[in-house]
Amino acid sequence: MKTSNAPTLTSAAHEFLDSVVRLQSQVAAFDCDGTLWSGDAGERFFDWEIREQIVPEDVGRAMRARYAEYKAGKVGEEQMCGEMVTMHNRIPESTLQSAATAFFDQFFPSQIFLEMRELVSRLQDNACEVWAVSSSNEWVILAGMEHFGIPRERALATSVEVENGIVTDRLVRVPSGPGKPQALRAVVEREIDAAFGNSRWDTEMLAMARHPFAVNPNADLEATARQHRWKIYFPNGTGR
Repeated sequence: MKTSNAPTLTSAAHEFLDSVVRLQSQVAAFDCDGTLWSGDAGERFFDWEIREQIVPEDVGRAMRARYAEYKAGKVGEEQMCGEMVTMHNRIPESTLQSAATAFFDQFFPSQIFLEMRELVSRLQDNACEVWAVSSSNEWVILAGMEHFGIPRERALATSVEVENGIVTDRLVRVPSGPGKPQALRAVVEREIDAAFGNSRWDTEMLAMARHPFAVNPNADLEATARQHRWKIYFPNGTGR
């Protein structure tokens, strides 16, 4: 783990942490963007890597136009998340991982919710199997996992097949919406005790868990959480 796990926590944060740890969960699943840290690392990396010309200029132009269509509602969430990874076809994976790590380490350590990092640490100390599930690209999520001590094999993000170290355009998975429980069921041999998410794309993952937590939820997930009486928690600094 790259960062010291000694945050200064509020009394509300301590109460939240204690309430989760008391559940003695054996398996926990976390969304990443907006849940473990503030902001969308996948979206920001997409913008950054085009400006830094990590991808060819013509690919960057085409993908910006494609993203504008997505924002206009003309391209679906799962499709856009997949294309934001397949756009790297023919690029060495080592190049992308190095770029993603440099990006995350520059822009996102200060975005990490301290109580969520502490929660992950305490769960792992209690022998809980912690998984991270995200529709963002795998390289950015793996970079983020270094700050949480979550093993790379327990990070389920949008990914493609890699041949001889070169990225292809063949998708392996896109864990968004129903794709999140699907990804978990494919590799996790036990039931999910606790799940944590912040958006409607996490609803299905939260619903599959014995103990669902809406963390820093946007308005639609907050409404769903209240309807189902799921626990809601806003980390320090989110303004709630």
